[in-house]
Amino acid sequence: MAAAFSFSDRARGIDASGIRKVFDLAAQLEDPINLSIGQPHYPVPDAVKEAIATAVAEDRNAYSPSQGIASLVARLQATADETYGHADRRAFVTSGTSGGLMLALSALVNPGDEVVAFDPYFVMYKHLTTLCGGVCKFVDTYPDFRIDLDKVRAAIGPKTKAILCNSPANPTGSVMTEEEARGMAAISRETGVPLISDEIYDLFCHDGAFVSPAKFDENCLVVGGFSKTYGMTGLRIGYAHGPAALVDQMIKLQQYTFVCSPQPAQWGALAALDVDMSARAEEYRGKRDLLAGLIGERFDVRGADGAFYMFVPAPWGTGTEFVAACIKEGLLVIPGNVFSEQDTHFRISYAATDDVIRRGAEVLNRLAKRGPQCDDYCSPRPFLGERGRG
Repeated sequence: MAAAFSFSDRARGIDASGIRKVFDLAAQLEDPINLSIGQPHYPVPDAVKEAIATAVAEDRNAYSPSQGIASLVARLQATADETYGHADRRAFVTSGTSGGLMLALSALVNPGDEVVAFDPYFVMYKHLTTLCGGVCKFVDTYPDFRIDLDKVRAAIGPKTKAILCNSPANPTGSVMTEEEARGMAAISRETGVPLISDEIYDLFCHDGAFVSPAKFDENCLVVGGFSKTYGMTGLRIGYAHGPAALVDQMIKLQQYTFVCSPQPAQWGALAALDVDMSARAEEYRGKRDLLAGLIGERFDVRGADGAFYMFVPAPWGTGTEFVAACIKEGLLVIPGNVFSEQDTHFRISYAATDDVIRRGAEVLNRLAKRGPQCDDYCSPRPFLGERGRG
């Protein structure tokens, strides 16, 4: 007899990820055109593979210190010191960027507190905040995905415990300008609300140099990782650096949750720091230009300054309805309501071969030109009836 579980409110309040539903669907299709994947299409560098294999062979498989192996922490600390020169900035190793975000929010947010974030948002932000008992208060960035500093100020109230930003951003590909970064830092200083900067895509800035708000705010917590730059998404290794008082709390919480990042992966990350990935960044700039050139006449492309995503309005119907039509044509993209309180857009990932990008663009243009058909609305749709969330 099956147990009658009484599930917590936090568990019942989170839907299964809409992205995972697309992944599950992809496994059922023959030769899908997959522009849904949020990870690089290239392999882990050989130097990283060799370092991990060596660590395993030499039995460096035990727990590491919760803050990470000393040699990797030292490299991360030296980079943070050289970049920012903040006397109180401390670095440590996390179990992926998502692990770093979970630790930061757990250290800052009490039940009923608010976290200011931007809509569209990375799927995890809303639900990590929920797990901490908090509520996301969203600042709308439609239609061009730029940050309105006045809207940010207006969103901050007595219950606000953090401001969470992401640049380059998933799903929009927008990159924070220096003016926006400076303004966000100023708001954090003026209000005393900590700023958390998710910088996992910092390699992929297509049209200019990356600027972190930490450049202007010594209290900004930076969360980053190796997953996107080096194609190491499954190895679960990230880092964070920020004020020592906050980092101490995060490390304490890591001891009782993630324990540590996998030690062999940490040795791989140490090797990764000596691998030049600039050619991959240039390659992805080319992929952005390729896709924008192919679909730009029929789709309103905004953002797309970095990362490897475009977040574009559906040419007809809702984002969910247009994505359902794409999937029927074998094209996998993600409906915008996975990332937003609106259902007007959809996300394209161009972390794919050029051939796949061209095939996907052909389907998108054909569907945009064709317009809605009865079947698009009348047949079962993978995402209608429930909102896919991260």
